[in-house]
Amino acid sequence: MEKVVPSRQLELLVMEETGQPLNRCYQCHKCSGGCPLTEAMDFMPHQIVRYIQLGLEKELLKSSSIWLCTACRTCISRCPNGIDIAVLSDFLKQRAIAKAIKPALPEVEIFHQAFLASLKSKGRVHELGMMMIYKFKSRKFFQDIFPLGLKMLSRNKLRLLPEGVKDYKRFRALLQAEKEGQP
Repeated sequence: MEKVVPSRQLELLVMEETGQPLNRCYQCHKCSGGCPLTEAMDFMPHQIVRYIQLGLEKELLKSSSIWLCTACRTCISRCPNGIDIAVLSDFLKQRAIAKAIKPALPEVEIFHQAFLASLKSKGRVHELGMMMIYKFKSRKFFQDIFPLGLKMLSRNKLRLLPEGVKDYKRFRALLQAEKEGQP
């Protein structure tokens, strides 16, 4: 009987695109041991790495775990090989979006898209504008407005107008280079 060897195409692609040393992972589980969200995840952080190594892309792109990652970076601080699961989750989110795979948590995708749109618009996130986009697209118009939203506005925690970056031309050039796949 012939031994089944997993295709490494996905692993090589992810390593090339993200710079993460996935081939160094020896499944010590330290990333999962420190992650504050494992109870809510369908795949724990160490399993995400293993699924990539095994080429199980469909399962990953349909999982809720890639959308739940808050990028707290506890995983990379605990990993003896410096693997950042948040970077992997971001890559997988973008891949799911590009492949038109419905996210396991649609509201998180809407928030993710609102965040990226806000960032690309001015070079910084404008929280109030981002939340307005999120509320409109998610159709949750009044959730969190009372009392949290008003309290944040009254304490000047939400700026009414967005701030931009100082060198806007350079920022746009970086966005264009990223869009064209240049370093």
